[in-house]
Amino acid sequence: MAVLGVDGWRGAWVGALLDGRSVRLLALPDAAAVLAVPGVEVVGIDMPIGLADDGPRACDVAARRRLGRAISSVFPAPLRGVLAATGHADACRMSRAASGRALSVQAWNLVPAVRSVDDALGDPPADHVVEVHPELAFRALDERVTDRKATARGVAQRMRALAPVMDVLDALAATPDGVPVADALDACAAAWSARRVADGVAECVGDGRRDARGRPMRICW
Repeated sequence: MAVLGVDGWRGAWVGALLDGRSVRLLALPDAAAVLAVPGVEVVGIDMPIGLADDGPRACDVAARRRLGRAISSVFPAPLRGVLAATGHADACRMSRAASGRALSVQAWNLVPAVRSVDDALGDPPADHVVEVHPELAFRALDERVTDRKATARGVAQRMRALAPVMDVLDALAATPDGVPVADALDACAAAWSARRVADGVAECVGDGRRDARGRPMRICW
């Protein structure tokens, strides 16, 4: 059965539908469309799912520790209460009240996508949807992935890492119009993580806690 890896892209989503070695890239308009892709065993999504109420998530701390030089690729997830904020200033006020820390602009920019995923998962949450992080996947695939994904070397390193596990060149050759190569490769890495979750061999970081809506606070690859 196929799995789906998903990466956020300009208010929408890039999906990588992986079945064996074959992978097909999709442009998906919203989180509801992500969950509506048929015949999918596991969805790996590069977006925070389980959200803490009052401090940093253990999975974010562990992921940043593992990534070393790429630490900046892991934005601290917004607190659950911030999803109701009306703007960045309001979000910072809420975040300071709950944790003593303001919310970064980068984390605030994720809030609409985080909210859309949270709404789409519903109650109880869809348990076949897991949070992943492409950089953790790439470094597990090939320790030579060291350069930023926006550089030529970074792109080549990521394509080299994916080539043994999927037909990534064929997928890129048929990428939907407008999708950047970095987002397409991140979706493919998310799909590899989803396959590992489906096969029961994934690694995960987190402290085993669930948030107020029952979503696990963990990142898998």
